[in-house]
Amino acid sequence: MARELSRRHLLSAGSAASLALLLPGCGFGIGSSRLSAGAAIWDISTGSEQQLLDDVVRRFNRRSDGASVAAQFFQNDPYKNRLRTSMISETPPEVFYNWGGGQLKAFVDAGEAAAIPPSVATDRYFPSVMEAVTFDGRVYSVPKSGTAPKVFFYNKDLFAEHGLSPPESWSDLLEIVGVLSDAGLAPISLAGKNLWTNMMYLEYLVNRVGGREPFRAVLAGEDGAWSHPAFQQSVAMIQELVEAGAFPDGFAALDADTNQDTQLVYSGQAGMLLQGAWNYQRFVTDAPDFAGGSLGWFPFPAVEGAGGDAGAVAGNLTNFYALSSASRNRDQAVAFLEEAVMNEYMVDRLIGLGLAPPVEGIEDRLAESDRSEWLLFIYRLARGATHFDLSWDQALAPEVAQEMLTNLGRVFARSITPEQFSQNMNRIPKR
Repeated sequence: MARELSRRHLLSAGSAASLALLLPGCGFGIGSSRLSAGAAIWDISTGSEQQLLDDVVRRFNRRSDGASVAAQFFQNDPYKNRLRTSMISETPPEVFYNWGGGQLKAFVDAGEAAAIPPSVATDRYFPSVMEAVTFDGRVYSVPKSGTAPKVFFYNKDLFAEHGLSPPESWSDLLEIVGVLSDAGLAPISLAGKNLWTNMMYLEYLVNRVGGREPFRAVLAGEDGAWSHPAFQQSVAMIQELVEAGAFPDGFAALDADTNQDTQLVYSGQAGMLLQGAWNYQRFVTDAPDFAGGSLGWFPFPAVEGAGGDAGAVAGNLTNFYALSSASRNRDQAVAFLEEAVMNEYMVDRLIGLGLAPPVEGIEDRLAESDRSEWLLFIYRLARGATHFDLSWDQALAPEVAQEMLTNLGRVFARSITPEQFSQNMNRIPKR
């Protein structure tokens, strides 16, 4: 069984101390990213994905032309600082793991990340995913894992018992909330202790109400951007859900890191859960019988009469590999991206782990999986997205993201109004 995926793995950055070297004796250790001959890869994958990269590296290094790579793995949290230090000292790895968006762009703007050369076929990946690694018309990373949009999971048995169907609109969702609440159930599970779980509602509602421009204005640092009507309407709609009893009693104390939100769904205490695609594996691991027959899913519903985008998706685009500009072994690194990353072997292995790579033309292979219904849903959702927002707490500067999460906690507690949310966010210094 594949290891459990988590948002922490998909979004966090890694460590001051190496956890593992895939190729012992390769000539570089904790204090160096250099190989005597070959290219270094820095990654934070663990478990099955780390084992997969081990195999990918070994297969690549068996080539007859002598090009070689070696991977070094790090713990999550200090990885960004370690990478930043290596860039400043001009001793970075040739290939480095990243999440796209603003964090990658900072390296691009500093001249520390190199554009992916034309010899690497970047046009085979979903445009919705590649947008986050494309700046001024040049591509700076390639996907190396599955895609993970945020979706609603639901308990099919509870829906059938109460004569319910997956909602297609916001009104449908509110109706389901009313039915399940009247039955003494928690309509929507929510682990509010983590705060980023609250953010999912704002991401989707702003897109559904106002399209992508309101958040683009925030990212561009425009004055008063948080006062766009889409933000205030979305906050009001969130508070409408809270007032309707959509979430469990004491939801602000529930913890997603210990799967408390997931447990409420498979135990039959809650009907729905908005979470990332990474949560599918939690259901499979903790409640395999439920996951095999009673677990369903659907995209975030449309908002009737709104001028936004019903086809937008939010979540974790995928994980990426980028090239450093200070590379001393560029040929080996580029050859690795050309021949080994997302080749047929790697794509098939990722599918076997229950992941949907954002690669065009693999539906037939996904359909052959014993998890085909889930994988095809995620694949088609990401591929068909009119745009795919990187999770906002990763797209924003860290200080701004934390203020957003803090204020969203107050929104869900109904201790501030929609207007106060906008005012509080507008006061944050632009980064």
